[in-house]
Amino acid sequence: MDLLYFAWVREAVGTGQERVDPPEAVTTVAELIDWLAQQSPGHAAAFAEPAKLRAAIDQRFVSLDTPLGAAKEVALFPPVTGG
Repeated sequence: MDLLYFAWVREAVGTGQERVDPPEAVTTVAELIDWLAQQSPGHAAAFAEPAKLRAAIDQRFVSLDTPLGAAKEVALFPPVTGG
């Protein structure tokens, strides 16, 4: 699965994208975030407060409790603001 990170998430993790193979027990976006938080100190910092994150699976906005299913791409980013 390809992961894309944006804004301060990208800065904390230290890259804009990576390929991961999470364990089978990881079935939702929230579980993916919890698993990612254990991968490095940068990941831990980026995913310390999941409520501050938004996600997209295969370029469709989803809630964090959405099942990953056969996702090819998951994007994680802070809420988008405009003005």
